[in-house]
Amino acid sequence: MDMQTNASFRKEFLAFFRTNKFLILALVLIGLSILNPLMYAGRNSMMDLISDVYGELGMDVSGLTDALNSPSSSQGVSSAIMDITQTSLIVFLLVINSNAGGELKKRSVMIPRSAGLQSFSYIFPKFIVYPLAGFVLALASAFASWGISSVIFQDNDVVFLGVLLGGALVGVCMMFYICAHITIGTATGKAGLSATVCILVSLILPNAFMLFGSERVYNPFMLNVLAATAVTKEGLSILQPVEVIVTVLFTLALMAIMFFVALFAQNARKIDNTGNEIRI
Repeated sequence: MDMQTNASFRKEFLAFFRTNKFLILALVLIGLSILNPLMYAGRNSMMDLISDVYGELGMDVSGLTDALNSPSSSQGVSSAIMDITQTSLIVFLLVINSNAGGELKKRSVMIPRSAGLQSFSYIFPKFIVYPLAGFVLALASAFASWGISSVIFQDNDVVFLGVLLGGALVGVCMMFYICAHITIGTATGKAGLSATVCILVSLILPNAFMLFGSERVYNPFMLNVLAATAVTKEGLSILQPVEVIVTVLFTLALMAIMFFVALFAQNARKIDNTGNEIRI
């Protein structure tokens, strides 16, 4: 690795860690992953209270409350995993806005070829630092939700392999959306637009695929569903290893394509260094 790429890696690390962005994201992702099981436990207590209240009025709603109750830890972990690719993903994409093309819009980062800075050295570190951070935080969040779920729920039906697989799958899902955000943001210089597009896609497309019954066709947009399924013993047993492996490989291939698209866009981008205004 040449000095220029090393310097770009150092720049991305400092921009991510020294500004406390990583710490903020860690607190948000792990905090929400712990909060989700607690909310499920609170809902269970409320359902029991509702059943008692209606029982005093002579109405038996125990069947309804039993159907809505989720006394197992798998439900808490599944809820947390789904939330990682919803609320947590939204926060992650917004926090890294300035590193995913926002700096180009502010003209605080210029890539004049005459100065020797290559597009590869500028783009490559972004596709390593931020997706890997998303993967690590997603995996840590899955285990955090398992830890709190095993304490607050009596039925601990989650196994280590299920949490590891579920956390890895949701981590790959996070990497996919982060790479898409970086690609669109650096190619257009409009990080806000890029974040909006990625957030809307993450909210709309999975539901659309489930509506049309296409969620199990090696679909990277359904990795969160596979992850939520993997955390239970029953779900882990019905997952097809080939399906999981092919889906992950297909998603990684798409991320590689995104990198080359972003690199091509940077090489084709015309940099205008005219003018007297300098912003750092």
